[in-house]
Amino acid sequence: MRQSTTRPLPRPVRHLLAAALTLGLLCGQAGASERPTLGLALGSGGANGLAHIAVLQVLDELEILPDRITGTSIGAVIGGLYAAGLSAEEILDIFDDVAGSPLDALSGLAGSELDLMDLLQLGLSDGGLFDSGGFLRFLAGHTEARHFDDLRIPLAVVATDYWSGESVVIEEGPLFAAIEASMAVPGLFKPVHRGDQLLIDGGTSNPLPYDLLMEEMDLVIAVDVSGSRNPDSEPQPGITDLLFKTFSIMQQSLIRQALERQPPHLYLKPEAAGVRLLHFNRIHEILAQSEAVADELRDQLTIWLAIQADAARP
Repeated sequence: MRQSTTRPLPRPVRHLLAAALTLGLLCGQAGASERPTLGLALGSGGANGLAHIAVLQVLDELEILPDRITGTSIGAVIGGLYAAGLSAEEILDIFDDVAGSPLDALSGLAGSELDLMDLLQLGLSDGGLFDSGGFLRFLAGHTEARHFDDLRIPLAVVATDYWSGESVVIEEGPLFAAIEASMAVPGLFKPVHRGDQLLIDGGTSNPLPYDLLMEEMDLVIAVDVSGSRNPDSEPQPGITDLLFKTFSIMQQSLIRQALERQPPHLYLKPEAAGVRLLHFNRIHEILAQSEAVADELRDQLTIWLAIQADAARP
């Protein structure tokens, strides 16, 4: 379900507004003879971030290739794979391989043909419950891309410097080292050393990095997967929920502030009710709950493409 801080507009009105926005972008920024550019920001949110795949499926369906991608945490993982040349379906297959096991930091990993304990080794002495190195090697096994220069789509990955608290935008060098830093959830995955920096999850400073696209892209799509809480449908939180949901509350606060300063052209917030940070085993349920957002994106991009086609006619 797509959430909004305002009452949803009727579909025809939303379409007219989208058309007007896109026409303005076409005429005012890109120029009549240039193709308008599209930027995609994929946010942080743990397993709820599997909803990013639903967004990528729409782009593949419409044969739209983003001109630039930014990603934080799970957004960096999925955005990195997509930028490397994998399709949405190929990324879905990768996460389907581990869908038999909930990644629960306290109850352990169980019941999968793929032994996730080999992917996430205990690393308590390094500042995290798990070492994500094995998981990243598993991901790297599905692409030949090793450096940012190998990517088909320019990518920016966001991490946070523990010492300064500032965002660190990584756009060059080893790809999977950057992704490892971006997904280093404090207390869960060990931080990553990069020169004098000690990098942790980018969600602690910029969980939805669409701001990196606003000055250079004509149309910016931001996908917020930070989640929400519902006292009517969720049980009283236990210790793991309090820890992980508190992290989500912090991210939601940062996103609200960013939206107040400058919203993206298209803001999407897929929701997966009852999904926790590490419930990657619920991938198909997450994608099913993302269908409404995917439908809205398809509608808006279909208009975008139609206006481009009209503008291109002599």
